[in-house]
Amino acid sequence: MPFLMLEREDCIASLWQKRTYDRVKLHIPKHFCELPRMPFPESYPDHYKSGEPYSGKRVLVVGCGNSGMEVSLDLCDHGAHPFMVVRDAMHVIPREVLGKSTFELAMLLVAWLPLWLVDKIMIFLAWLVLGDLDKLGIHRPAVGPLTLKQTQGRAPVLDTGALARIRCGQITVVPGITRFTNSDAVLSDGTIVHVDAVILATGYRSNVPQWLRATDFFGKDGYPKTEFPNGWKGQFGLYSVGFARRGLSGASADAVRISKDLCQLWKEESRPTKKAGRPCYRRSISVVL
Repeated sequence: MPFLMLEREDCIASLWQKRTYDRVKLHIPKHFCELPRMPFPESYPDHYKSGEPYSGKRVLVVGCGNSGMEVSLDLCDHGAHPFMVVRDAMHVIPREVLGKSTFELAMLLVAWLPLWLVDKIMIFLAWLVLGDLDKLGIHRPAVGPLTLKQTQGRAPVLDTGALARIRCGQITVVPGITRFTNSDAVLSDGTIVHVDAVILATGYRSNVPQWLRATDFFGKDGYPKTEFPNGWKGQFGLYSVGFARRGLSGASADAVRISKDLCQLWKEESRPTKKAGRPCYRRSISVVL
């Protein structure tokens, strides 16, 4: 059986960095390396691609954000029965209002109205188009959708047809998970649900601090230490786009500022110098997306 032995030696690994290895094997207690009492399959996909392999199966989707909603809807389209775990309150808004993009409408309103008023308008439009979601097991937070996005980075969920499937029973909304058995999931309300597969749609975290070590521009949470709108520029030609936790509008604002800054740098550094008598250009510019 092939194996790899790790010695306590101060050596240089394949990436020319100390204590950096291609693989690590952890021999730890079983309940730490897999879901309790629910064995992992020998092979499973790292990323969800299609609901076709789950046709006719009962699938537990952990997560109710945009990814969880889209995965549940895709599973329905391929003949599966998804159970979507909804643990926390969340905002669900329609994709369009009167033929206009909801996000575009929100950005237009923000330019003229205070944020709290735009939140109230968006909640009213969502109730008008989508109806009362409390009956479906989906509760709205006390904080408005735009304020929640600005303060906590939690974007509202865009309904692309999943709510209609929930109303007709093709998607079942369930509370949080307490534990797993060999083939069942025990929910927080005591209900036991038999499932054939589990899909984790629990989001992601920034991994920038893991590979960007030469600067303290980013904090341990993976976001710039300087808050919006000044968190787009670091030192030594380092820029960041989309880390403002303000969705596409924040990324757009970062991109505009970076473009203007690069244009100004180009004008300054492309001027002929007295010594060389020819243009001098900036050699290294890095952008983190």
